[in-house]
Amino acid sequence: MIKYKLFFRKSSFKKDKKNALLLMKLIFDAKPSSFLEIGVLEGATSRNVCELLNKINDGNFNYTGIDLFGEDQKINNQKEYTPISKKISNPLKWIYFNLILKMSPNSKECVEYLLKKFKKSINLYKGYSKNVLSQIDLTNIDFVFLDGGHSYETVKEDLNILTSNLQRKSIIICDDYNISHYGVKKAVDEIKGNYEFKDLGRFSFLKI
Repeated sequence: MIKYKLFFRKSSFKKDKKNALLLMKLIFDAKPSSFLEIGVLEGATSRNVCELLNKINDGNFNYTGIDLFGEDQKINNQKEYTPISKKISNPLKWIYFNLILKMSPNSKECVEYLLKKFKKSINLYKGYSKNVLSQIDLTNIDFVFLDGGHSYETVKEDLNILTSNLQRKSIIICDDYNISHYGVKKAVDEIKGNYEFKDLGRFSFLKI
């Protein structure tokens, strides 16, 4: 049975269990061995994905995560950032991160701590997605969850790099496709006619 756990972390799926399970099912059905996540936040989805990939591939998988990890950067005249988790309302969570771990929940080191079970299979990169994507080998990636910067310019740049470098039959799932004030839908709609495409509500599905 496919599940999605929060691991005491912030997640955009906290109040959207239906789509959390849908994402996990899409991964399960595709059975990728090399996964790329753009937009890691505190690593809750990353850990769930790694748990699933580990089962699907009997431990032989690769996970790559890209995030600004709390670092604000102004790109294309728009601020792209991962919110720094300084204010934690849950007192137990505050104690856990501030007094026990002594790490910010969405720092690179704290996400690495959450994923330490799979440390031989993971690579985390801190930086703007366009820069990192241009520096890493994408030819073996067969599944991408794109949930980084949501401006039209950023999504368009990420999709251009991905579609130009991924192997055939790779899958790209874009988050927040159905939110009109983001730039995700516009960027996806400009290229969806070139690929196998599905509108899954919150997600868009592209097979290269």
